[in-house]
Formats: sequence, structure tokens, C-alpha cells
Amino acid sequence: MTDPKFNDELDCASVQNAVRCMVEEAEQQGAKVAIAIVNASGVLTGFVKMPGSFLASVDYAQWKAWTAASFGMPSHSFGQLVEDFEPLVRDGLLAHPKATPLPGGFPIHQDGRLIGGVGVSGGSGDEDNAIAQAGLTAFSND
Repeated sequence: MTDPKFNDELDCASVQNAVRCMVEEAEQQGAKVAIAIVNASGVLTGFVKMPGSFLASVDYAQWKAWTAASFGMPSHSFGQLVEDFEPLVRDGLLAHPKATPLPGGFPIHQDGRLIGGVGVSGGSGDEDNAIAQAGLTAFSND
């Protein structure tokens, strides 16, 4: 039985619009970033690597989106959450190859359901967060 709080499908037009909005925000900030959108299962549904962005940002953007979708919270909040865990649990969670405490990842919610995550990497933490927020705004306006 599928948990009604989760939906593994994101509309392609909405994903494309969100990516476009995040690219526009990045350009306004002068940031060169990679942008990833995953569905609630963590599967990549939208991606762009802006010219001049770091190669490592390709992975980090996807990991930030995956972390947000997996744990249902911003990636930086995941980092704060695990700080209070006993060392074995904290270290185990952070050892997962896709889990990251870096800023720039946010869950996508729609009608009270977690439907995916966005991740941005390549700018400062504040830039990554602001660019990701532009994507969330695009989803909320659809």
C-alpha cells in the first residue's frame, strides 16, 4: 500500500518551469550552479549544469535534492538534526553516499504531501538556498 503522504510523480511541465526559474535566479545573482530536482523516491526528474559551474556541483546538487526528499527537510536542517544524535547513528547517517548536511536542498510539498526535492550547488550557501527557493516558489505557483 502506498503512503498517501507521498507521491512519486512530478509533472514534467512543472519541473521544467522550476528549473527555468532557478536558472533565472542564478543568473540574476551571477552564480554558476548545478540544479537538480528529484521525485519523492529520490529519482532525478530535472537537471541542468550551468556553463562555468564546478563539476563537483553536479553530484552535490543531486545529493542535496535527495537528502531533502529522503528526510522531508532542508539539507542544512538534516545536518543540524543529526548533530544531536549519538555518534554511531550520526556517523552512520552522514556516511550514506547521498546524504549531505550542506545548504541548498529543500523538500517539495504539495497539498501536504512530500512530492520531491530541489538541490542547488555551486554558489555560496546563501546563494544556493535562494536559488532553490525560486524553484519552490515556481512549484507553489503551478
